[in-house]
Amino acid sequence: MKAKKMAEMTNEELQKKVRDYKDELFNLRFQLATGQLDNPMRLGEVRKNIARAKTVLRQREIQGHRA
Repeated sequence: MKAKKMAEMTNEELQKKVRDYKDELFNLRFQLATGQLDNPMRLGEVRKNIARAKTVLRQREIQGHRA
């Protein structure tokens, strides 16, 4: 998901996305450990999506303190 699209979401929606991505990352790591992972590139995508969502949340937090 693009950061621009994430910026349009509310904080609650972003926090839910982060939780969902973390759950997916856990499942992907489990599949990797058991040798059942079909698309190893998905690991990187999910990690980057978590980082994007957290970045948007942090930017909003910083802007809130300055406003």
